[in-house]
Amino acid sequence: MAFRLQAMGQPNYANGFRLAAHEEALGLPLRWKKPQTIFVNSMSDLFHDDVPVAFIKKVFAVMRLAHWHRFQILTKRSARLLELSPDLAWATNIWMGVSVENCDYTFRIDHLRRTGATIKFLSLEPLLGPLPKLNLRGIDWVIVGGESGPGARPMEPLWVTDIRDQCFKTRVPFFFKQWGGVRKKKAGRTLEGRTWDQMPLLEKRRLELVQA
Repeated sequence: MAFRLQAMGQPNYANGFRLAAHEEALGLPLRWKKPQTIFVNSMSDLFHDDVPVAFIKKVFAVMRLAHWHRFQILTKRSARLLELSPDLAWATNIWMGVSVENCDYTFRIDHLRRTGATIKFLSLEPLLGPLPKLNLRGIDWVIVGGESGPGARPMEPLWVTDIRDQCFKTRVPFFFKQWGGVRKKKAGRTLEGRTWDQMPLLEKRRLELVQA
């Protein structure tokens, strides 16, 4: 997609998929007055080794100032996230997540758990293998989804239901995003006859009402 946007003349992708920090875009959320959920890095990784620490701190400063928005950050570079965490301006509207595709990457969960984020979430997408016995202590949300597009690797239903059951047992909100595949729209996002759209704050409020 980056190279397609480059060919279309989109200035932000003049360098294709090479790393580019767009200082001019930092203030945009401050201009958006209507509260919204902002996924910070849909085509990037804020904690990539080549992203300057000063730039990361600027991103956090803006997110903290724009307190009426909810920001979601996702990274595969959990070691750098943990290293920088003590120096970042965490706020309750900043949700931090790590990608865990299979058992080889569960160490990222331990890194996330030790950060200063208020809301910590897992993106198990694309889910490429089973994840039994997940340690969900200190985790506030789990998202599961299959790989999509040409050459997409299949996701077994048993992997998904096992993760869902682990979430139920530990009272962690569970969100099922998609089955994926070459035709992801046709495959849909229902699991055992229903959709699963639990969110951290909504689920916490529901439990409070039940207990009341």
